[in-house]
Parts: sequence; structure tokens; C-alpha cells
Amino acid sequence: MALNPNKVLKKYYSIKEVSEMLEIPESTLRYWEKEFKEISPKKNAKGIRHYTAADIEQIKLVNHLVKEKSLTIKGAKTRMKDNPQTATGTHEVVERLKAVREELKAILAELEATPPCGQPL
Repeated sequence: MALNPNKVLKKYYSIKEVSEMLEIPESTLRYWEKEFKEISPKKNAKGIRHYTAADIEQIKLVNHLVKEKSLTIKGAKTRMKDNPQTATGTHEVVERLKAVREELKAILAELEATPPCGQPL
């Protein structure tokens, strides 16, 4: 069974956890934090970043615009500023389709592992 993406597991995530989760280098996350005001993790007294689920969603959106849509940083900023609903809507549709694809792959793998009707296990 696939992990439910709507379930909140933690309130805050470290930069390392976010980097591994989204497969984005930590340096890129720090750079995007400077470039996009929408990405603003809380920092403690030592300067350690604590990302919320909302921050992670914004990072996913920036990643979608920059990596998948091949927009420049300036283009992604403009898209997020001018059409935030359109940019977010497109990103959400892509994420849902990816989740559906993974679920279908899991179903196919289970079907392939099941022997045909009437044959012994």
C-alpha cells in the first residue's frame, strides 16, 4: 500500500530531510530561499532551518517551474507573482498524476505476481 501523501508526519523538517525527500541539493534549497520570498523556513537561535509542510509545497512548486517547466529563476518568480493560482494548479495536477502513476504501477506489480486463474500457487 502506498504512503498517504495527505498525512502530516512531522511539523518541522530539517534541510537535510527536505533535500533527501525532494532530491534537491541543500545548496539549491538555500539559494531558492534567498530568491523566493514564498520559501521562508523558520530559523532557531543557531540559524538551523525548520521547514513546514507549506514551505515544502512552495519548494515543490519552484522545483516544478524551474526543473520540469525549464523556466529561469526570474521566469519562475514572475509566474508565481502574476499567476499564483495557475502555477499552483498546474503543479497540483502534475503531483496527482504522478501519485496515480505510482499506484497503477503497484497494482500492476501485484497483478503480475498473482498466478492466472485455475493454476496452483
